[in-house]
Amino acid sequence: MATMKSVQTGGVGKIDVVDVERPVPGPKDVLVKVRACGICGTDITFLHMGGMPARAHAGGELIPVALGHEPAGEIVEVGAEVADLTVGDRVVVNPQDAPTGIIGCGGKFGGMSEYLLIENAVVGKSVAVFPDTVPFDVAALNEPMAVARHCVNRSEAGPADKVVVFGAGPIGLGATIWLKLRGVEHVVVADVIPSRLEKALAVGADAVIDSAKENVTERLTELHGQAANALGQPRAGTDIYIDAAGAPAVFQAAVDSAKWKAKLVMVAVQKKGSDIDLGGMLRSELTLVASQGYPTEIFEVTPEIVEHHERFAKLISHRVPFAEAGHAFELTLTPGAAEKVVVTFDE
Repeated sequence: MATMKSVQTGGVGKIDVVDVERPVPGPKDVLVKVRACGICGTDITFLHMGGMPARAHAGGELIPVALGHEPAGEIVEVGAEVADLTVGDRVVVNPQDAPTGIIGCGGKFGGMSEYLLIENAVVGKSVAVFPDTVPFDVAALNEPMAVARHCVNRSEAGPADKVVVFGAGPIGLGATIWLKLRGVEHVVVADVIPSRLEKALAVGADAVIDSAKENVTERLTELHGQAANALGQPRAGTDIYIDAAGAPAVFQAAVDSAKWKAKLVMVAVQKKGSDIDLGGMLRSELTLVASQGYPTEIFEVTPEIVEHHERFAKLISHRVPFAEAGHAFELTLTPGAAEKVVVTFDE
């Protein structure tokens, strides 16, 4: 039996690198040699829990989770009935298409492995092919950039809109890039970490706000002009607020700043419920739009990532070899230590 190394949850806050059976593709499958895999906040959530509650156990027993849902790699074996894919194709993956469960999120397989089985491999459904002009580490951004693209699509931002993105992590910065590529006139990014604000400017933000030191409403009014809420009270001229931070203070800052008929798009996962100023929302007729995952965007983004890969590459703060996977997850577990960590695999 051929084996391979794969990362799964260990104890709370720990990973285990384990030897597991290397998958053998069936006639409709392909086997991918993983070349890069990003680490996401969802991976960290599983680490904080120490696994995933087993559905079959009412007592809440935790079972290990095979981690990694942001893989990019190279096809090394192709099933006899697979069309349009050949050995050597470089692919990104739709983790939600796997019939044995979402890759890296409770499914049978995780992308943080030396090899990944793509079941029922179909171009445009389970995988997309990308050219060798794009490094594998940048291609591994495909899945989180699809999340960012869906939130921008949900915002329906147009060229004349003035937008603020709260949170300069990978999703917030990805949203910033998509907004600018969409032709949006003015995009501001707010965060509390100066290095992240510098990165926001580097990827195309028109302005930034250090919300730890500056009054958000005042700065947005300076940047986007003055408007009013439904009662005529002065508010910032910002049209669309995107919450890619997930902190209650962000939600409140948006409500406090919102003009009449502004829109708030929530893409970040709120760690816990926050007290929302519903009266403030009412006074602005603020529209709250939730954005979850990527119903259609997973491979819509691929050609544009290919075209603008040097811009997207700026989102990666750390590239860590698979042999040091423990260090890669430590970086991501440490608040403020890293922005986007991508684990790379030797050829």
